[in-house]
Amino acid sequence: MVTAYVLIKANVPTVDQIRDTIMEINGVEDAHIVAGDVDIITKVVVGSPADVREIVASGILSIDGIEHTYTYMAME
Repeated sequence: MVTAYVLIKANVPTVDQIRDTIMEINGVEDAHIVAGDVDIITKVVVGSPADVREIVASGILSIDGIEHTYTYMAME
């Protein structure tokens, strides 16, 4: 299993709706609205790094209001 954390910069007025949409994506285990340089931190647990790429590229980045993402894969 691969665990990744996706930090998301989003359109703040719709951040609740964006988080709810992210939670509907298969492989997304958790998503939290946070304060700071990013607006949402999402935990993804999938079978391979390619699955992480697919979730980010075809799932998260396709949601209206997402400005950009930073993806970090856990090493342990």
